[in-house]
Amino acid sequence: MPGNHQNGPLRVAIIGAGPSGFYAAEALLRSQVPVEVTVVERLPSPHGLVRSGVAPDHPKLKQAAIVFERIAQSEGFCFIGNVTVGKAITVQEILTTHHCVILAYGASEDQRIGIPGEDLAGCHAAKEFVGWYNGHPDYGDCHFDLSGETAVIIGQGNVALDVARILSKPVDELRTTDIASHAIEVLAESRIREIHVVGRRGPAQAKFTSPELREFGTIPGCDPVALESDLALNEASQAETSDRMSRTITTNLDILGGYTTRRTELAGKSCHFQFFLAPQAILGTDRVTGVRFARTTLTGPAFGQRAIVTDNEWTLPCQFILRSVGYRGAPIEGVPFDSRRGLLPNDSGRVVHEDGRPVNAVYATGWIKRGPSGIIGTNRADSAATVEALLADVDSLMNGPREGADGLWNLLTDRGVRATTLSDWRRIDAAEIERGKPLGKPRDKIACVNEMLGFCEPANG
Repeated sequence: MPGNHQNGPLRVAIIGAGPSGFYAAEALLRSQVPVEVTVVERLPSPHGLVRSGVAPDHPKLKQAAIVFERIAQSEGFCFIGNVTVGKAITVQEILTTHHCVILAYGASEDQRIGIPGEDLAGCHAAKEFVGWYNGHPDYGDCHFDLSGETAVIIGQGNVALDVARILSKPVDELRTTDIASHAIEVLAESRIREIHVVGRRGPAQAKFTSPELREFGTIPGCDPVALESDLALNEASQAETSDRMSRTITTNLDILGGYTTRRTELAGKSCHFQFFLAPQAILGTDRVTGVRFARTTLTGPAFGQRAIVTDNEWTLPCQFILRSVGYRGAPIEGVPFDSRRGLLPNDSGRVVHEDGRPVNAVYATGWIKRGPSGIIGTNRADSAATVEALLADVDSLMNGPREGADGLWNLLTDRGVRATTLSDWRRIDAAEIERGKPLGKPRDKIACVNEMLGFCEPANG
């Protein structure tokens, strides 16, 4: 256990108020070390992907916000919102007011496929679509043309399922969720009738979770469709299904098997799950008219199979494309960054230089630490591991007193930054809930930062 701390409590700044940031705060505040935590967030609103990434029709997954609010009420917790670290203030400047910094700002950039036509009108990153229907201020002004009949989603993870489900569901089932009002207006006019969720590898390699895949069998007016030929597994894929840790694969295959016989003529929509197709080019002159795929075969050992492109090509006409092939982190000023992997290089959460030396007093957790993987709860253990490393270093970190949140607030005030408090967020939260009541919604999200600030205290000095 670290020794005495005559310089007062350990003051830690956490950059990012999403799941990994809150779970890091929780681990610190539960430790035996006297500590104060300042969580700094780019938006006026906390909760990160729980607020802006979880699909509106899956409200149970948003219950993590209840835990975050409980953490925020802890003694020693402070929230400072509407501050972009790296622009309004640097990590090095924060370290003049805090003993150390935990970077928990996630993976905000989308992966590109790297094929011709990605920049055509009608082709979008899935993260933009998700942010738009979830009322994220960054995407409030986005425009999505859903006037065509066919949509293609490239990628086979849960984000791909989320966007496919939003396009597949009757709009009346979404009206009573916390989906953004501007999204409901557009989805109500959607003419999309055929959705294709497409991946390079086979059904055994898809990253779907079973409950989300099974849900497509319950969507009124939309038939889930799979091809029996896609479900024939090679030897390595069969080995993957027999692994005792891979029950999800077997369950997903059973679900997809049921979708090979579900097609009816009565449903107005259909959602097709297609495999062994690698996109080669997005077609069109001014806007998307289709995708050219090459059929693939798998090679390599179980759990290490790669998709090899063949000469067999297939063109799928469509008018709307969402690419959902992953996320990557972005660099932050003054901190080493692994541009190849899109994350902060680190050793057990300690951010390191290129030569492996730790960066003094700088730590990382969540997606920016390990890459975009896992579910919301995965971040709890990950953040606890980073905090364990930090607390092991506490004697070297406590090298003099720091002002903590008060000092940071003063720095921001001196340069005219319009920062927000936890009380401000509660005013925004209450306003959204009140706005949602006449609409029969749990809340009607405010998708504009300036509008959010209008509900905050006029002066936060």
